[in-house]
Amino acid sequence: MGYALHLAQEGMDYHKSKIFKGHGSGVYELAIEYDKEAYRMVYLVNFLDTVYVLHSFQKKSKIGIKTPKEELALIKQRLKLLRAEHTKR
Repeated sequence: MGYALHLAQEGMDYHKSKIFKGHGSGVYELAIEYDKEAYRMVYLVNFLDTVYVLHSFQKKSKIGIKTPKEELALIKQRLKLLRAEHTKR
């Protein structure tokens, strides 16, 4: 995940990153597996020339590959706060 963030800072895409649909442009998701566990990171690029990690978590959903509702709510909340802060400036 760290390498993916490094590439994002350099203006490049990590091959496993994908657009996080429904959350506006510049929001990406990285899904990786490590030691038989699933991990997710959602981050925002090209926002005030900065990369922001909105959320990173171990996926424990028992139902399919969807991101759990609680995790989505947290991501939406953080994205909303970040955009509101940008509007103040």
